[in-house]
Amino acid sequence: MKKNDSQSVFFGKKILIGVTGSIAAYKIPELVRLFVKNGAEVKIILSNDACSFVSPLVLSTLSKNKVISDFVTEDKMEWHNHVELGLWADVFLIAPATANTLSKMATGLCDNILLATFLSCTCPIFCSPAMDRDMYLNRANSKNLSLLKKRNIYIFNVDEGELASGLHGLGRMKDVNSLFLEMANFFLQSLPLFEKKILITAGPTYEQIDPVRFIGNFSSGKMGCELAKQAANLGASVDLILGPSSESLSHPRITIFNIQTAQQMFKACESKFIDCDIAFFASAVSDFKPSSIKKEKINTKSIIIETEPNIDIVKTLSSDKISQFIVGFALETQNEESNAVKKMKNKNMDLIILNSLRDNQSGFGFDTNKITIIDNDLNIKKYPLMKKSEVAKVILDEVLFHKSEIHQSNAL
Repeated sequence: MKKNDSQSVFFGKKILIGVTGSIAAYKIPELVRLFVKNGAEVKIILSNDACSFVSPLVLSTLSKNKVISDFVTEDKMEWHNHVELGLWADVFLIAPATANTLSKMATGLCDNILLATFLSCTCPIFCSPAMDRDMYLNRANSKNLSLLKKRNIYIFNVDEGELASGLHGLGRMKDVNSLFLEMANFFLQSLPLFEKKILITAGPTYEQIDPVRFIGNFSSGKMGCELAKQAANLGASVDLILGPSSESLSHPRITIFNIQTAQQMFKACESKFIDCDIAFFASAVSDFKPSSIKKEKINTKSIIIETEPNIDIVKTLSSDKISQFIVGFALETQNEESNAVKKMKNKNMDLIILNSLRDNQSGFGFDTNKITIIDNDLNIKKYPLMKKSEVAKVILDEVLFHKSEIHQSNAL
């Protein structure tokens, strides 16, 4: 995963790592590499003893930031502001955390820049202890760990295995991959759509006429796919029901169901709608389908196709609405706002996103879109032409705003 890959929960996060004097410090360069690779900005504080176990040059190279090990630089010309470091960080991870450092943290001692930063830090703080078995099991150390936990310091469990002393037992610092996943889970839980289930439809539907022809439309599925990516980036578990489209995406929290017809889309949505928290109906569903499908290719010069209405997916599903927040889309060519409002009311939606074919570079096939958002209170918000990725963020922000209002009104 590249640094600019925004699907990572680490993207844009500021991680401060404090490294203390343990042999386990040799593991930290790999952890730094993983954080940076996944889009985090990393700064590192080394205790003086830690410099004996891991090279500041290695850590500064991997983090792309100067490593700090004292209050002032070696030439005494620059002061390292521990308060600013604490304010800068989204999280402070102390790993490895020795028994000595943990004891000082518990008692409030402050004899180096790492501890000064700890005392002035306002962000969540994590510690990954590392020490020999008997030190870890010592009652004094257990008391320090218990005290820090009571102060809302996150203390990771230690691993069991071979120790530097040659003994076997508890005391090993948590392995790098486990630390990485623990931090990823922390950031994931802080996202606004964490554990929310979202249903999204995208793309066109094709209704077969004969073996080579179909009724369809020009929808590319771009808007729905952007919504899926942005929702997943905010922590949601997304079911994407995708019609025929050249769009491709891969995300650990997106499950894609490829369909072709409106009936297939309805069936795929039906089982997912019941449990979803939010549903975005961004697909361009064919309003009609042939009454019958010809088994052989039609070779006449003119064709008369008898059609029948397709199932109205949104209206059918919304009739069984319990607490789902429903967002629909309308592409209009005339009387845009009034038609969109009618559609929203008729189909029991909470919001509707209006596109107009009159707007250049907007709608089907383009990477940009120009939208108007209308809610049930007929509040209307118009937005300029934007990239569809930006439009997706705007729509999700609006949904989160309305969801919070609903929550507040229910609490009264």
